[in-house]
Amino acid sequence: MRIRHVAAVTGALMGLSALALPASGAQAAVHGHPPVVVGHRGAAAYAPENTLASVDTADRLGISWVENDVQRTKDGQLVVLHDTSLARTTNAKKIYPGRSPWNVGDFTLREVEKLDAGSWFGSRFKGERVPTLEEYLEEVEDNGQKLLMELKNPELYPGIERQALRELRRDGWLDSGHVRRRLIVQSFNADAIRKFHRLDPAVKTGFLGSPTVADLPKYAAYCDQINAPHIAVTRKYVEAVHRLRGPHRRRLEVYTWTVDDAKGAVRIAGLGADGIISNKPDVVRDALDGDRS
Repeated sequence: MRIRHVAAVTGALMGLSALALPASGAQAAVHGHPPVVVGHRGAAAYAPENTLASVDTADRLGISWVENDVQRTKDGQLVVLHDTSLARTTNAKKIYPGRSPWNVGDFTLREVEKLDAGSWFGSRFKGERVPTLEEYLEEVEDNGQKLLMELKNPELYPGIERQALRELRRDGWLDSGHVRRRLIVQSFNADAIRKFHRLDPAVKTGFLGSPTVADLPKYAAYCDQINAPHIAVTRKYVEAVHRLRGPHRRRLEVYTWTVDDAKGAVRIAGLGADGIISNKPDVVRDALDGDRS
């Protein structure tokens, strides 16, 4: 972990144990093991989302998997940010008045690097920056974590699928160890995931959404996961997904988002979901662990 994050992360973790809700009667996933717990945008309930501090907070909480969002600057650099606009999670309005709506694609990397991406969340995170994908991958690697990487709004960034693959390869994330156990690429855009799979069939991929049961076989041709909102997940839907095999000839999986409470985690696990994406991944993990104790 980089030294500059230690103070912020330590402060974010104070009192977290009081937030973990007890669980009783929880069920493991019906296929025999509990769901994988994924930190949404790092650990977004405890640190500014998609920053290195958020990754490090997830690491300090013992969370192996983190999720992020990848977009592209005006000068073609990949950065980690959720919204199309910089306005919500940085001080772009103050630093660049008159450049509304402050879209990521209208700013160069040098301009983005001048922004504070932490103060909006809390004063102790003042000075956090919007990380490049390279910096983010390095942090995840240094922590020994695993990455669920979302191509965000790929329709705005032609060619981002190939560019993301180049960055992953350059940073050592396309070797067999990472591809088999530490990397999943997802998107709401089915065409982007189809293209990504075509460019590198070895990488595990997921579609964000809840296609109809009748349409699931089409997605199984290029997706290993159907990553659905938790309100759309039922036992019958999970069973329908599990009946199919993805492009790697393994059973199709269901990851679901965004679940932040123990009761919800227990419910989703009981339906047989393979993964749960959460802003409070420690709460979800503790709820599922409590059932096994």
